[in-house]
Amino acid sequence: MEADRTLDCIGLYCPMPIVKTSQQIGELADGEVLEVISDDEGIKSDMPAWCDKTGHKFLGLEETGDEIKVYVRK
Repeated sequence: MEADRTLDCIGLYCPMPIVKTSQQIGELADGEVLEVISDDEGIKSDMPAWCDKTGHKFLGLEETGDEIKVYVRK
């Protein structure tokens, strides 16, 4: 998936990937996509829940080994 910006959250665990996502998404224009890279399994459920709560669109995730990439549209 193509993203406008990438946020590296490798080594960060709940709640930090969501905190960092919240900060970073504020810098995006409406409609832009943020890719968040994490190794925290919790992001698989935390990110969709956060998107539902904040009105952003969860576009999906990709897993490669220990790396999880999630995509959020502002």
